[in-house]
This record gives sequence, structure tokens and C-alpha cells, in this order.
Amino acid sequence: MLTREFLLKADCKTSFGDIEDALLWSCEQRAASLAATLACRPDDSPVWIFGYGSLMWNPIFEAEEVAAATLEGWHRAFCLRLIAGRGTSSHPGRMLALREGGNTSGLAFRLPEERLHEELELLWKREMVTGCYLPTWCELLLDDGRSVTALVFIMDPRHPLYESDACAGTIAPLIARASGPLGTNAQYLFSLEQELEKRGMADENLTTLAHQVRQLQSCHNTLLG
Repeated sequence: MLTREFLLKADCKTSFGDIEDALLWSCEQRAASLAATLACRPDDSPVWIFGYGSLMWNPIFEAEEVAAATLEGWHRAFCLRLIAGRGTSSHPGRMLALREGGNTSGLAFRLPEERLHEELELLWKREMVTGCYLPTWCELLLDDGRSVTALVFIMDPRHPLYESDACAGTIAPLIARASGPLGTNAQYLFSLEQELEKRGMADENLTTLAHQVRQLQSCHNTLLG
């Protein structure tokens, strides 16, 4: 499990697995990305973060408020080749990102203004190891009817780890066998499935994918037995 303590101490080059230098972002690159994102902050209203994957069950950062939210115009897709954390270069898995179209239900986290930069630095260290996302200010609709502006990590389709084919038949075998220093790729998928179901946000495509991964793992275990 990724923890706050682990992330604070982590050396991005070694802690998540073996990442080639051409893909790994430096501390300076992450800092520049964060500064550029904050420079585009729409106003002085509170900063919200939209969690649609592991941030939902393991946010790590401190939030002053958490609310169910919907993001229009983007949908979940396992379109990021996973070579670290829960996968390796030799046995890559797939990580979740957002692609254009549809909508996504998730959680919105309101960050404390007095610790804003500290919390965002930690978030950038977690999400921008290879700079694969485009941190974007988007409008969220909270479950209580409020509309807020939040930071959303959207897949950069120009990134070398972007994979256009995210259909279940392609990615289920990858997710079923991939693992790394932070655990298995399947564990990530199952945790997200459980969290979405618990919050009444079940995603049909994700549920179907999780079922296929379980079937593949069951067949593999039977063969080994």
C-alpha cells in the first residue's frame, strides 16, 4: 500500500521500480509543472482534487472536505502502460486514466489553503513520475448540487506510455499478471471496483473487466495446481 510516509521518502528513480531515464521526470520538471498549473488557477476559490482511481480509497493527502462528484466529458480508461509501481517494463500492466467522452463519477477533495503547496507537491510526486498526465482545471458537479473547479489528471495522448487500445480483451491479460513494488495490477482494479460499488458508483465496463481478470487468474491457478 502506498503511504504518505513512503511517498515523502521515495526516490522516484528507484522506489517505484526501474524507470528508464528518458521517461522519468526530475524534481525540477515536476516543480515547473506544478507552478504552471497553479499559474492557471481560475480564481481564489478553494482547490479541489478529483479522484477517480486510487485517490478514492487511498488519497494520502489531508482534505478539509470530501464529496461525491461527477465529471462530464471524460471517462475512465486503462490506457496508460504501467511499467512501475504495479507493473514492470518486461511485464507491463495498465493504469487508469481519463479519455475524452462520457462522464465519470468519483470523489472531490477540498485541500486546505494553508498547506496547499505541500499537499500538491506530494500529489505531483505520486501522479507525475513520468509526466503522463495533463493536470487540468475542470468543473465538477458535487452530489449536493454545488459546482466547483477541480484539478483533474487527464491522460496525455502524446505521451510514449499512452495506449490507444483499452478494450477489456486486450488489457485483462496484462492486468491479470502484472505486479511491482506497490503490489499487483489486479489488486488495484479490484480495490477500485469495491470502492465504486460501496459508494453506489458501479462502473459496468470496469466490473466486466474485473470479472475477466478474475477468470484469467482462476484459469492460471488451475493450471498451476
